[in-house]
Amino acid sequence: MRQKRIVTVQDLSCFGKCSLTISLPVISAAGIEACCVPTAVLSTHTGGLGKCTYRDLTEDIMPIARHWQSLGLEFDAVYLGYLGSERLLESAEAFADMFVRGDTLLIIDPVMADNGRLYSGFTPGFAEGMARLCGRADVILPNLTEAAFLLGEEYRERYDRSYIEDLLRRLAGLGAKKVVLTGVSFEENKLGAAVYDSADGEMQFCFTERVNGYFHGTGDLFASVFSAVYVKHGDAFAAARAAAEMTCLSIKKTVEAGGDQRFGVYFEPCLPHLARLMETQRDI
Repeated sequence: MRQKRIVTVQDLSCFGKCSLTISLPVISAAGIEACCVPTAVLSTHTGGLGKCTYRDLTEDIMPIARHWQSLGLEFDAVYLGYLGSERLLESAEAFADMFVRGDTLLIIDPVMADNGRLYSGFTPGFAEGMARLCGRADVILPNLTEAAFLLGEEYRERYDRSYIEDLLRRLAGLGAKKVVLTGVSFEENKLGAAVYDSADGEMQFCFTERVNGYFHGTGDLFASVFSAVYVKHGDAFAAARAAAEMTCLSIKKTVEAGGDQRFGVYFEPCLPHLARLMETQRDI
């Protein structure tokens, strides 16, 4: 049986755990071949570590894609992460056009906003382009802020279950087959995700303990674990539950370890747990 293979398209920070420095080890620990297309190389991530260097690699994406196409490479999933510009958004879409075919999954984490605001450098036009791209996806994984921008509406800090259910349906209305909405909470001490399957209208929720604080890379960790488990097992809710549990466990390890939390979430000690989970193929 051929080893499953995921290619992820996002940036590489040489120091600081986020994007490729999380997704590649996570996917590999899950027993899946991890391939990547770096969209940019940064000296550090952009979360409070000073002015970083930045080298745009947009021009390299299509030459990489054409070389891979000449080799006849195929992937079980194309996982799109942080795309820093509308130009990169177009290149990622062209890449997906070349490699998403047949049973290949398109998984999109529409990284662009949090806490009610777009990240620096992003515009409403980017959000509109991301919404169009998400319409082609098998799975999208927005947080609550990104969901609001994808739908072109105001971010709502206070909400109830009926609002989340309606939000899931409207996000699926963009065209995605499944929606995994992260950062959902109905209780002060619980945080998790909501999963919606547009094929049958089923909704499920998974929650873990909330750990107070801001931890860099947790969104990338969630999306990477989800992608690996979903490609391996084909169950979106099981994948979301595993991702939520791995993220919570990693946050706890980060708190226990102390140190500078700007450097990123301490996920490495949790990788053996993910590897065992994938190897046994038990009910996650």
